[in-house]
Amino acid sequence: MDSLLEKLEIIYARWIEIGEQLTQPEIIADMKRYVKLNKDYKELQAVVNGYKEYKNVLSNIVNAKEVINNEKDEEFRSMAKEELNTLTEKRDGLEEHIRLLLIPADPQDDKNAIVEIRAGTGGDEASIFAGDLFRMYTHYCETKKWKLDVVSITEGTIGGFKEIIFNVIGEGVYGLLKYESGVHRVQRVPQTEAQGRVHTSAASVVVLPEADEFDVDLKEKDIRKDTYCSSGPGGQSVNTTYSAIRLTHIPTGIVVAIQDEKSQIKNYEKALKILRTRIYEMEYQKYMDDISSKRKTMVSTGDRSAKIRTYNYPQNRVTDHRINLTMYNLNGFVNGDIQEVIEALQVAENAERLKASVEAS
Repeated sequence: MDSLLEKLEIIYARWIEIGEQLTQPEIIADMKRYVKLNKDYKELQAVVNGYKEYKNVLSNIVNAKEVINNEKDEEFRSMAKEELNTLTEKRDGLEEHIRLLLIPADPQDDKNAIVEIRAGTGGDEASIFAGDLFRMYTHYCETKKWKLDVVSITEGTIGGFKEIIFNVIGEGVYGLLKYESGVHRVQRVPQTEAQGRVHTSAASVVVLPEADEFDVDLKEKDIRKDTYCSSGPGGQSVNTTYSAIRLTHIPTGIVVAIQDEKSQIKNYEKALKILRTRIYEMEYQKYMDDISSKRKTMVSTGDRSAKIRTYNYPQNRVTDHRINLTMYNLNGFVNGDIQEVIEALQVAENAERLKASVEAS
């Protein structure tokens, strides 16, 4: 208990210090540092609130014990005993709550996300399944009041997508969607199957935290910009204007090509956003690998090749292999009702992180 209080007092002192720094002119003038400190200040607020309440409860426990030990009036002592029982329960509950708050949050969780869905094994059926996954995420985003903005599409031969990339903008997007990264498998009778046999197809989902300008300092001299005529659907104007953009980041060799918009400026903005995120991803993957080496987490490790979920249509079954969770509500699930499994994955990861933090302390 004393060690918890000591940790909280250190955090409270840090919170006070950050609050003072945020008023200093040199910090305000340094936008990158100001944004970082402001974020830290807000993140510590919940712990500080818990600390104040916890300290108040501990003080009241001391007072109640003093009354029990020193008060002659039996009625007062009886009231103090009741209060002590209530306060002790409250203290225990607060300690558990605070320990969860003290688990370091993934600093990326509050970011927007860039989601990439690609058809895998299974030919045309895999493209159709990629389309089903996109529709599932579209409906889920609608329930969360998030904005979904399609960046790039390569359509499948008979429907769905060979590849689709989209931005999701909202509060805490990456912290929820990151659990979707990995290989998704579907078992069903394809539309193209005349014999009625069940086939297994797959699509991969990659969820990246969207990098902002404070995360990646992109220098103009490091980017080669090429323009060319768009191809594919979009009307006659598409093939006659140089609206498509290809950006090459010379130091890393990363190439991003966007041709979805008729406006070259809009395509450039989209390409720049994805380029920034891809560069950021290289550093972020090192961070994820470091976490994975320290603790064998079952979720959100960033392993894109891991088979994370199976959608079995004949049995109306969805199975998440990371936590061995099976649900028999496939129709609802593919229509965006995925919150339950995301919450279960969060609980599993928090339990693991809490265990790791206890072992480390």
